[in-house]
Amino acid sequence: MKTIVGVGDPKAIKRYSAFLAVDIGRKSYFNKKFMGVGAEAQTPIQTLPHLESDSGDNISYDLVMQLKMRPIQGDATLRGKEEDLKFYTDSLYIDQLRGGVNTGGKMSRKRTVHDMRKIARVRQSEWWARLFDETLFMYLSGARGINEDFIEGTTFTGYAGNSFVAPDSYHIMYGGDATAKDDLDAADKLDLTLIDRAKTRAQTIGGGTSGLPSLQPCEIDGEPHYCLVMHPWSAYDLRTNATTGQWLDIQKAAAGAEGRNNPMFKGGLGLYNNVILHEHKAAIRFSDYGASNPAVINASRALFMGRQAAVAAFGSPGTGLRFGWHEEMEDRGNQVVITTSSIFGVKKTAFTIDGTSRDFGVMALDVACKDPG
Repeated sequence: MKTIVGVGDPKAIKRYSAFLAVDIGRKSYFNKKFMGVGAEAQTPIQTLPHLESDSGDNISYDLVMQLKMRPIQGDATLRGKEEDLKFYTDSLYIDQLRGGVNTGGKMSRKRTVHDMRKIARVRQSEWWARLFDETLFMYLSGARGINEDFIEGTTFTGYAGNSFVAPDSYHIMYGGDATAKDDLDAADKLDLTLIDRAKTRAQTIGGGTSGLPSLQPCEIDGEPHYCLVMHPWSAYDLRTNATTGQWLDIQKAAAGAEGRNNPMFKGGLGLYNNVILHEHKAAIRFSDYGASNPAVINASRALFMGRQAAVAAFGSPGTGLRFGWHEEMEDRGNQVVITTSSIFGVKKTAFTIDGTSRDFGVMALDVACKDPG
């Protein structure tokens, strides 16, 4: 006789909670490629694990600015001239999100509870991975955009009180010869020239005595790299650019990078000037760029990322795992309802310096971008 583990059995709940967490980790775009644990992780997204074992719904993290004092020469007195360490703090809130499936009544199911659990796990793991990735794209971009297929609507402004933060003036660039949103025209597409400009700015912005944080690269095999995630329509613009020294250069660099095992390289478009290129359809899109009134230029926001572009934090639902699994019978035992949950928060890393919010690990590259048809 076949053994059936009943609805609500603690063994099944813990087992499928673990399965769900593993599935989501494999399916999530950001989790597979760009996430690491702890403040020292060499990744664009850093997961802060403090709240997974401790109580609370808020976590703070600090930026320590570089020293800029002048040295004391000879036997001149140093006492009283030491420089204070300057800390800038940001915080992240977490909250519970839930989703669920109703497996239907006994006559419509005609399957064992084991099959229902498996189907629910697959469908909900896809949903959670999609929700997590879309959330990170919105927070990193500082905007919801017009993407039609997102789970959250176009009026969405964030979870857990973590508001979207628009790019500051130092951390946004535009395609072609555009210098502002209303200056963008249909020809100002993503190209290698913009990637070169972004890399140059990333290398020179901030640090030293400037009072601005520098955009730190990710160290891979001892070499500094940045990551650029663009919309597939922008990737098409790159591939079809016939100008000398454009797409061909990416292909040469991609061949040189072949065999690298770091997840950030896998599945990428190529490597250009130590910038790893990726594409994803959840890159945020807009339809209100350009000088006309109303503005009608379609645009997208590519994300040029270094270390700690965003942070994520999870709270355990009581099982020691990041996702919860709950089963119950409804309609007097006729329907099995499976609910999954997670307590988490994500946020683009930004610090208020001299009264102004400054991004830390990401630049927005706003370019003309439309469906090539």
